[in-house]
Amino acid sequence: MANYYTDHPEIGFHLNHPLMKRIVELKERNYADKENFDDAPVNYEDAIENYKRILDITGDVAANIVEPNSESVDLEGPHLENGRMIYASKTFENLDATRKAGLWGISMPRRYGGLNLPNITFSMLSEIISAADAGFQNVWSLQSCIDTLYEFASEEQRQKYIPRIAAGETMSMDLTEPDAGSDLQRVMLKATQDADGTWRLNGVKRFITNGDSDIHLVLARSEEGTKDGRGLSMFIYDKRDGGVDVRHIEHKLGIHGSPTCELVYKNAKAELCGNTRLGLIKYVMALMNGARLGIAAQSVGVVQEAYNEGLAYAKERAQFGQKIIEFPAVYDMLSRMKAKLDAGRSLLYQTARYVDIYKALEDISRERKLTPEERAEMKTYTRLADAFTPIAKGMNSEYATQNSYDAISIHGGSGFIMEYKSQRLYRDARIFSIYEGTTQLQVVAAVRYITNGTYLSIIKDMLQAEVCDCVKPLQTRVAKLVELYEDALNYVKEANNQDMHDFLARRLYDMTAEIIMSLLIIEDATRAPELFKKSANVYVRMTEEDVLGKAAYIKSFTVEDLKNFVAEEEAPVAE
Repeated sequence: MANYYTDHPEIGFHLNHPLMKRIVELKERNYADKENFDDAPVNYEDAIENYKRILDITGDVAANIVEPNSESVDLEGPHLENGRMIYASKTFENLDATRKAGLWGISMPRRYGGLNLPNITFSMLSEIISAADAGFQNVWSLQSCIDTLYEFASEEQRQKYIPRIAAGETMSMDLTEPDAGSDLQRVMLKATQDADGTWRLNGVKRFITNGDSDIHLVLARSEEGTKDGRGLSMFIYDKRDGGVDVRHIEHKLGIHGSPTCELVYKNAKAELCGNTRLGLIKYVMALMNGARLGIAAQSVGVVQEAYNEGLAYAKERAQFGQKIIEFPAVYDMLSRMKAKLDAGRSLLYQTARYVDIYKALEDISRERKLTPEERAEMKTYTRLADAFTPIAKGMNSEYATQNSYDAISIHGGSGFIMEYKSQRLYRDARIFSIYEGTTQLQVVAAVRYITNGTYLSIIKDMLQAEVCDCVKPLQTRVAKLVELYEDALNYVKEANNQDMHDFLARRLYDMTAEIIMSLLIIEDATRAPELFKKSANVYVRMTEEDVLGKAAYIKSFTVEDLKNFVAEEEAPVAE
């Protein structure tokens, strides 16, 4: 029987990373829960076995329930009835299966009914669910919104809402509006208070994923007369209280199982989460960072499934008397697809590990004062998580589109036929580099770490790692690319021109990410050459191809070139 976890040993490999012991130690608080909860681990080995059991259960549910339902869900989609969103019928089966399997409340402490799993494990689970159906992964993984509520809400609110999510109720984050997409400072949904202090919400939200969920986190303007982010607060809306109707469900290119709703708030009762005026400045930023890691995991799942589809078809399809997998053009595509998968997954999981350590230390700091060593550790991993999140989201979302595109190409004309899964993967993947911050916005988020040398410092530290002889030549080749990268970076900085800096930022971003992923996959190949040596060889060559070209482009670029480009764009077309 198929299992989306055990069928891919590359996933389980990452549970053996050296940082896992520290993550488990922090998450389990020296295994204090073992006295009160039967499912709590008693030591590190027990914790890892627990993660494996949950991954195995999820792999089974994904392969044998969610994936077989995916085509039906894609064709039916959700629909609107009397102001309510109704899921596709098979989505209800998926929800029931994940609830019965206990796959809710993933990251929450056991005292609230949660599983107390780290982000690295949640990322693995998200990837597995996404490989089965990326649309359902949206519905299921939005339970991670509870992390923001746990972090900033009162204890009374925690007790009220977290056990419900752990029991399988759904969540959404209601941020965007018709006039406020990426620019959330323009949010105008109005929050006012009754005489008794009750908060009421009025206005419209648009493009809300899983918008008719049970519990919503809502960004609204609580400070009358303000027009920027300082007037926004975060609220909790409970569907049981009523006051919100679904006006429209978007008809989308892909992820049909994930309802995207336009919501109308009419005097809806809500609770303030945290403090006023910090909704965008503090709470949404935390929410978005978690969501971006979730999209990175969603992307890796589709990258994997696209590779699976392309590989299976290439092994079966014969042309000119031989299987097409034997054609250089085809196995070149497949080797690149696998390299992107392995390198992108390594980046995702490394980011998740960094998030785990700093988030766990933050949580401990609410219970007791951190030691100076712990404060320094939290600062280090916060910086690493902030730097890695935009490249994990941006690169993996782009790889999802690329791999699903290549899967169609391998299928040839059949790939354009709706009966084959490749076309659905391609349609689903296209949104990943758009929502929760476009790739261009990920570049904006990352560029300060590029120009201030943060990434370069990380890269140079990674280059000092001991690697096996089997990949030592690859490490040497990457070291030469780092010299080109540093030279190109200094060239852009020395130009001291913001427009030129912005114009070339995407190229610097790609170079940065590809060098980091090259070093990560080399590290993986050192520990498991049987799994990753081929991908390491392919990915480093891909990186060479890209870095050499981008470095040459940057070094030949001038401010005058930029002026000419702008002038050409603005010039009238000759008749």
